[in-house]
Amino acid sequence: MIEQEEEIRKKLAEKGYRLTKQRQVVLEVLRGTQSHPNADWIYQEVRKRMPNVSLGTIYRTLNVLKDAGLIQELNYGSSSRRYDGKVTSHYHITCIKCGRVMDIDLPPFVELEHRAEAVTGFKVTGHRLEFYGICPECYSSLKR
Repeated sequence: MIEQEEEIRKKLAEKGYRLTKQRQVVLEVLRGTQSHPNADWIYQEVRKRMPNVSLGTIYRTLNVLKDAGLIQELNYGSSSRRYDGKVTSHYHITCIKCGRVMDIDLPPFVELEHRAEAVTGFKVTGHRLEFYGICPECYSSLKR
């Protein structure tokens, strides 16, 4: 844990930030869930440990952690942002009924990046691929 904390401190310092208690708790909350929560959910969870934290602090903290590359922001339009504590390259699937977002355990399609480079002449530095469908819970309720 100490090595991980030092790596977090290093990434924050590279962007001119410090590891504050709020940043540490928000990061712990995000890395402790498999869901991809919005800021309100994160706020409620952080308040269990830090009752006086404000929603504004949560938003600022999320921006700092995103800027430092410690979390991902999943932007689904201007009013629907979710956050992911897993920053390694991976894909997501979203339920079109309930809005649940889940990770997909698939290796990145690097060949797709090579093909995009060949077609466009760009030097591709990454990609985002999203899947949509109906989750098992919603699908089973449709069948009733």
